Amino acid sequence: MPKVKVALIGVGNCASALIQGLQYYGKPEQKDYTGLRNPRLGGLTPSDVEVVAAFDVNASKVGKDLSEAIFASPNNVPKVADVPNTGVIVQKGSLFDGVGESTRDVVQISQAPDADVAAALKQAGAEIVLCLLPSGASAACEFYAHQALAANCGFVNATPTFIASNAQWVKRFTDAKLPLVGDDLVDQVGSTALHKTLLQLLSKNGVKIDETYQLDVGGGTESLDTMERTRDSKREIKTQAVASSLPYKTEVVAGSTDYVDFLQNKRDSYFWISGTYFCNAPMRIDLKFCTVDAPNAGSVLLDIVRAVKLALNKKQGGAVDAVCAYGFKHPPKMMALEAAEEAFQTFVTQTA
Repeated sequence: MPKVKVALIGVGNCASALIQGLQYYGKPEQKDYTGLRNPRLGGLTPSDVEVVAAFDVNASKVGKDLSEAIFASPNNVPKVADVPNTGVIVQKGSLFDGVGESTRDVVQISQAPDADVAAALKQAGAEIVLCLLPSGASAACEFYAHQALAANCGFVNATPTFIASNAQWVKRFTDAKLPLVGDDLVDQVGSTALHKTLLQLLSKNGVKIDETYQLDVGGGTESLDTMERTRDSKREIKTQAVASSLPYKTEVVAGSTDYVDFLQNKRDSYFWISGTYFCNAPMRIDLKFCTVDAPNAGSVLLDIVRAVKLALNKKQGGAVDAVCAYGFKHPPKMMALEAAEEAFQTFVTQTA
């Protein structure tokens, strides 16, 4: 099968983790795929994914080879792989609302002219546009969705901006016969998935959940952007996602609460679950969960871009519900974890 040709919008920590992962798992002699949920997906392995174009606005990244740009400031994801020269030069993207007030001190806007994004996508042979912009960059995200359509590319929206869950955008991609997936990428071992799993386990065992919360604290520019621009919307998305795991309504709060600079690319999540079980006996769970943020996106992104390649091969346009429900917190159609996994595997194995 031909390579999965991907264009990156935003060369931040998530992009760095993805590029390093492609190098780490893509070696011909690679035999250990620990850390990947699906080493092979629809016949595709990590070595079949190729990044052919990248766009950013930061002067520390624009004009540099992608192998260098992924380690440029303010990126602070741990280095796990030496990435050789890729031949992909980061081009100047269009700014719009891509940089918030809280991050203007750490992001120096490049003075290079904006690239003609649609033309650059066509020239690079891109077939999937992967939007990794920071939270709150809604206008920029919509601009790149337009560019994907103009370049005849599928679109992956990893941000909380409503694209795949917006009926107007779904119609545009349906009419263009191009796949669209989103919104708001889940983590491989994320706090929302862990929270949902715990609640489902307890509920299935007869525990009545009275109230529960999930509070996230993180470092890095993404957490800083979230605090400034999308704290409320992300809380709404996460709360809806967690609440969907229970067959009844109860008190649920889930979302980001603060930014801590010295955590850098780490994230700490705190869980509180209160309920009752046999003969109304009380039960409490109080947990802390610690992860490195950017690598949490890597395995899921590899699954998503390969699944979108399969959708392109099937000539499937519009929102791909099975892929959206599998990999995103706010899909067009919310599904329980088991149902989403089953739908995703069915999609992957179907030939048409």
